[in-house]
Amino acid sequence: MKLQLKLMLLLAFLLPTQLLADAFLMPGKVGESELVKPFPQPYIVKKGDTLWDIAQEYFADPEKWLKIWEQNLYVSNPDLIYPGNEMWLKFKKPRQVVVKPERDVVKLEPRIIYKPAERSEKEIDSKVLLTALARQDLIAPKAIEGIGHILDSEDERLNYGANDRVYLSLDIRAKPGDTFNIFRTGDPIYALSDLGDKELVGYLVNHLGTVEVTSEEAGVFRGTIIQAFEEIGRTDRLKRALPADYNVKLEYPDGSVFGHVTYIRGNTVEAGQGQVIGIDAGSEDGLRAGTVLGVYRPGKLVLDNVYQEKTYRALPEEKIGEIIVIAAQEKASIALISKSSSAIHIKDLIQPLSKK
Repeated sequence: MKLQLKLMLLLAFLLPTQLLADAFLMPGKVGESELVKPFPQPYIVKKGDTLWDIAQEYFADPEKWLKIWEQNLYVSNPDLIYPGNEMWLKFKKPRQVVVKPERDVVKLEPRIIYKPAERSEKEIDSKVLLTALARQDLIAPKAIEGIGHILDSEDERLNYGANDRVYLSLDIRAKPGDTFNIFRTGDPIYALSDLGDKELVGYLVNHLGTVEVTSEEAGVFRGTIIQAFEEIGRTDRLKRALPADYNVKLEYPDGSVFGHVTYIRGNTVEAGQGQVIGIDAGSEDGLRAGTVLGVYRPGKLVLDNVYQEKTYRALPEEKIGEIIVIAAQEKASIALISKSSSAIHIKDLIQPLSKK
């Protein structure tokens, strides 16, 4: 033992200083599993003890004497320990294993729920639609003259606006508080017959404003213009103002509705989003304000050049827009184009939206 210690000291003396420092200034901790019996803290050196003997007793391996010495470097010479010296060992902390509580395993299986297809739409509140509902209507040919007209004003002006007081000529009885739309007749609206002939079904009406009756004297009514969209003049006609429902709900018909674009406001060649059009489908087909329909371009016939004989094939219809009905007569309606992906023309098809 003493010979081995002397050899170790000689080697330590010959090694570079840095290696010696690394060896003794960086002691490692001991795992408790390396011991064959518990090491007392501290171990008190007895007479005759050597580090060799202590390592043999606790590690069952005398070569591990260095593990004891490197943790007790106050002993300057490992070959010289004396009774009463205290030897300590630092142990590695055992690795803690966290045992997670077992959880019930729920096996999820897909579940198919069958429901009828439905659309969830919000009420229409766009400014464009509100303007269309307030300013346009469709009247039957027999109602073109209205039920009265603007007669004059107190100051004999020719044009009137909001809050102006005017005199009215009415063909019906009226009382204070009754309201009337002031209108001018616009373009005629036609429906296409099965033979392709045009049938006059109504007129587009442009609302100029609203007047409220205040009193009546000698068959002449006094009124106040409570709303004006354009300049109002003498002879502009009157019709009863229907209650304005600006919370129109969208309605998607499931039945067979079929028609065509027969009119574009202003008699322009094509129409797009935000414009008003006329169609030859009306209340007889179940249409009302708020009905949503699709606009489709008819598929044309094309010559299939693959075959020797002339063979024509019909291309499919293509959706090019959506419309919302503003007002409906029996055989025709006016509608607002709410969406368009391509220019809309006269004779484009009107039918329910595809559910694809």
